[in-house]
Amino acid sequence: MDKYITAQQIANGKNILPIDRIKLMSPDEWEALIEEWLETTQKYDSRKIERLGGSGDMGIDVIAYITNPKDNPNYEWDCYQCKRYDKPLNPSGMWIEFGKIIYYSFIGKFPAPKSYYLVGTHGIGTLLKKYLIDSNNLKSELLKQWDSKCKNNISNTASIQLEGAFLDYFEKFDFKIFNKVEPKIVVKGHKKHANHLLRFGGGLPSRQNFPIPEIEADKELRYIKQLVKAYDSDSDSEINEVNEISKYYERHFTDSRKSFYKAEELRVLTRDNLPEIFESLKDEIFDGVINTVENKHENGYTKVKTVEDKAVNIKIESNPLREACETIDKKGLCHHLVNDEKISWVEDEE
Repeated sequence: MDKYITAQQIANGKNILPIDRIKLMSPDEWEALIEEWLETTQKYDSRKIERLGGSGDMGIDVIAYITNPKDNPNYEWDCYQCKRYDKPLNPSGMWIEFGKIIYYSFIGKFPAPKSYYLVGTHGIGTLLKKYLIDSNNLKSELLKQWDSKCKNNISNTASIQLEGAFLDYFEKFDFKIFNKVEPKIVVKGHKKHANHLLRFGGGLPSRQNFPIPEIEADKELRYIKQLVKAYDSDSDSEINEVNEISKYYERHFTDSRKSFYKAEELRVLTRDNLPEIFESLKDEIFDGVINTVENKHENGYTKVKTVEDKAVNIKIESNPLREACETIDKKGLCHHLVNDEKISWVEDEE
């Protein structure tokens, strides 16, 4: 047993490595994962990747178009056959899949694919790997296996005899198109997809320090302009620009900018994988402070500090960022809400 056990492990059990988690996926989940992984490869236009699957799929689970099928009946495409078995793929279970793709391309349901990839949750067995490496051996063995594995299993309405024109097509078929993708390649590539954390968990990545830019880069942002108005509403002397902020407000101004960019760290943390949870966190803060925002306040400066204090005491219940969210982040999220024009310290003039 591990020496150190976290509360999360007690609640949810020990983390399962992605390479092991895929072995627990349903066939539909596995196909969806392959579709998402293909989107990360940049090998295809993501709009040209389509998941078929189900009965009557003619041996195609995920199709990746290389050229547009609407422009040319002889369009180019790659086929991904996704297998969710409880062991590595072996030749016995795959002869029918090879037979389908050859037969249905022969009768014109689709052109022969440029490449055909087997993708199994448990990988590819040694014997099948050898066949995929040696296309001539694969061809000759499929020919031997046709009557027992393919003839009566490709179609529910007909027995597919390997003879005549079909046999000629079979002999000329390019068996080099048949290949494989190892599951570890899928898992590694899928890390780039926005759904990776949702599918595999594992927690958020570490926060990266977000440097606070020079004020010149920020002074046109709404949250800065609103802070200037808040200080002006409290000050005896007029404050219209950042460079007019007196020392009395400097500490708060500096802390406000720091908190804004600490909250920005949270946004960047989830930007690639779970962008919606940052927006959800902002919504939680908004819901928690809006009554305080709408209360009457002596001036804008009193208002901003009162709302910040309210935000600090909001308990984040269910958002996945709750463990990463610090006190300063909650203040910063108030300034993000100002920047988004959701709340104001001083109402803008029309």
